[in-house]
Amino acid sequence: MLRMILCALLAAFAAGAQAQSWPAKPVSMINPFAPGGGVDAFGRPLSAYLSKTIGQQFIVENIAGAGGTLGAANAARRPGDGYAFFLGAVHHTIAESLYTKLPYSLTRDFVPITVLAYVPNVVVIHPKYANINSLKDLMAYAKANPGKLNFGSAGSGTTHHLAGELFKTMTGLEIIHVPYKGAGPMMQDLLAGQVDMAFDGMGTSAPQIKGGKLKALAVTTNTRSFVIPNVPTMQEAGLPGYEVTTWYALWGVKGTPKEVLDRMHAETVKALQSPEMKVIWEAQGATAGGESPEKFAALVNSEITKWAKVVKDSGAKIDN
Repeated sequence: MLRMILCALLAAFAAGAQAQSWPAKPVSMINPFAPGGGVDAFGRPLSAYLSKTIGQQFIVENIAGAGGTLGAANAARRPGDGYAFFLGAVHHTIAESLYTKLPYSLTRDFVPITVLAYVPNVVVIHPKYANINSLKDLMAYAKANPGKLNFGSAGSGTTHHLAGELFKTMTGLEIIHVPYKGAGPMMQDLLAGQVDMAFDGMGTSAPQIKGGKLKALAVTTNTRSFVIPNVPTMQEAGLPGYEVTTWYALWGVKGTPKEVLDRMHAETVKALQSPEMKVIWEAQGATAGGESPEKFAALVNSEITKWAKVVKDSGAKIDN
């Protein structure tokens, strides 16, 4: 009995020592999209903040491709030693049903930590369409010109993509999807008029809307955004029942010690509550997360179910 107690005490001491000594070297924060997109908008400030407060470098690695699944697969292969974390998004709950084969499982290979930010999507269109100034204008034009309009996305399987597919199934309109390797490259082509419109995240579109480079037709959440309060919701604009929220989040790699996960959660919540980060989040039109790992896990499961239905109804599938 005494031996068992001593072993338990030694194990607890070792775990505590590991949490205290972590991190002893730079930590990788894997972003599965190209620089300049939504994950970067929140992952980089968080990584910089943690580098400052924890005293070790948190380095963002951009591994883009395949709608965010290439980087996710890379992260899933990393050792669960506390030196690799995954900066993912709601897009990855969509991928679970959209892709016919995935080399990883979001629920099996990753451990939920918390949501970093909730961001409305916004329907934006290039100003070259001078006569499209509302969602009803857009629907009338698309109905009269089937297949002429296209919409860009941050990649197949992202919310930008499925938000468009949901719009198409609810309206019966034919609009062509053009996937990119991230919101940054997509935005460059949208601003240049190479693609016509997007169901983009507020973080990347808000500066362009305010600068007059894009026209905002509607936000996809149930309430208006404080960033562009004059822009109606989809319900107000004429499409009842349409609702999409993009969120960005942090996962650990399976096998990461619980003590490290707990500390990462605590440090991330402190970061999200800091005045410095609140300013950055508000500039992106975002609301901070910070919920418990259990609540985040429940959100992940509910989103997987929700988007599986959208994928089925739209007929969208990606063979990989």
